[in-house]
Amino acid sequence: MEEKACPQCSERKKMRTPAEKKALMVRLRRAEGQIRGIEKMVENDAYCPDILVQVSAVTSALNSFSRELLACHLRSCVVEDIRAGRDESVDELVKLVQKLMKG
Repeated sequence: MEEKACPQCSERKKMRTPAEKKALMVRLRRAEGQIRGIEKMVENDAYCPDILVQVSAVTSALNSFSRELLACHLRSCVVEDIRAGRDESVDELVKLVQKLMKG
C-alpha cells in the first residue's frame, strides 16, 4: 500500500533506517526539552542573560540536527539521484545550502 502525500507537500519521501530516525529524534527531543526549559525560565522571571544562554543552546541543538539531516540527505538522496542520472538534485542541493547559509 503506497502512502500518499498531501497536495501541499512534496511528493518525495525519504525512508530512514531505524538508527537514522532514532538519532534525528533524539536531537529533536533534546531541543524540545530545552525550549520547555526556556518557557519555564520566562514564566519564573529568570534573568535575561540566563535565558539567552539557553536560547543559544537550543540554536546549537537545532544546528546539530540540521547538520545530521543534511549529511543523511547527501549520503542517500543526493547520491542516489546522481547515480540515477537525476542531476537536478545538485541544483536543489545548491539552493538548499544557499537558504541554510542565509540564517
